Amino acid sequence: MGEVYRAKDTDLDREVAIKVLLEAVARDPERIARFEREARVLASLSHQNIATLYGIEVHENLRFLAMELAEGQTLADRLKSGPVPADDAMEIALQIAKGLEAAHEQGIVHRDLKPANVMLSPEGRVKLLDFGLGKAWQVDQGDSDLTQSPTLTAEMTSGGVLLGTAAYMSPEQARAKPVDNRTDIWAFGCVLYEMLTGRKAFEGETVTDVLAAVLTTEPDWENLPDSMAPMVRHLLRRCLQKPPNRRLHAIADARIDIEDAISEPTRSDQTVPVAEVGGRGKGLSSGVVIALAAAGVIVLGGLAAALFDEWRSAKEAAVARGPQPVVFLMDTHAPKGVYDLETRNNSGTNADDLNDLLRDLPLLLHKETLGSRWHREDQIL
Repeated sequence: MGEVYRAKDTDLDREVAIKVLLEAVARDPERIARFEREARVLASLSHQNIATLYGIEVHENLRFLAMELAEGQTLADRLKSGPVPADDAMEIALQIAKGLEAAHEQGIVHRDLKPANVMLSPEGRVKLLDFGLGKAWQVDQGDSDLTQSPTLTAEMTSGGVLLGTAAYMSPEQARAKPVDNRTDIWAFGCVLYEMLTGRKAFEGETVTDVLAAVLTTEPDWENLPDSMAPMVRHLLRRCLQKPPNRRLHAIADARIDIEDAISEPTRSDQTVPVAEVGGRGKGLSSGVVIALAAAGVIVLGGLAAALFDEWRSAKEAAVARGPQPVVFLMDTHAPKGVYDLETRNNSGTNADDLNDLLRDLPLLLHKETLGSRWHREDQIL
């Protein structure tokens, strides 16, 4: 619905980008309203990973946005040359997550996150572009070009609207159902998968084929690099869960996982080969190693027997007692994302109070402190 130009702001002597509404739709009240809504959405966002809006202008009935000029190339152009190295992909994903987190905190959903809307600067800075679908609709026809969006028009707040780009649509978006921030989390997973593999998570010859894949198939997880940290593999699976209530609920959790993956080496990196230990001058003799190993087997065997006896006694007691409900109490390091404002103002958590209330009831009580790698559904299952 718009063309973007490099331009010169003669008042402030700076280069900017201007997005001009196409003449073909300039007289359409719905398109004009969408263009102005896009401006209001962008104006409410201020973050280093989101392209800044400077203003909206009208000149001789020509409407345009004056925006920050994001230099560099799009992630879509970068992906034409193949997968992004894992370390670089993690840094890009981290900046995308930070930009989305800032938008979500303002109640804004991008709805059209894709590599073409991610700009990479020569210095490695990521800018998210085109939050236009966050609050507005466009009228268009379906297209077999997978870089375009099959869209329909309807009232802004209602369901029954299909919009976004097919290969990065969430299942609920593809079904024209109302969406929330979890649709951006799905698209984030699609983008991260594509960076790591060089292939789209969901592919097909036509838009219909792609949407069918989104709704019915899984990405080929075997395409991920063998060296990929298990934490990142798990994150991708959480982002690309088809039911929204099974999906990662907050992009902040993805940001934390990626920060951990960047800062913490994999377990295999920390393993020291046995030959290397033995070659350091003070290594243990093979006889001592064998003796220690044998002693370890005896000790572990005794512990295993004791644990088995304890488990068998507990099981027999449970059978005699009959079925009991299980209650999980969850404390979190980030109460803002879990507890309501009143609870946070009072104490920040209510698990301690519940623990006292439930302690004497006939039930199994578990209290967990949530960390950055704690996944609610997996833990409870």
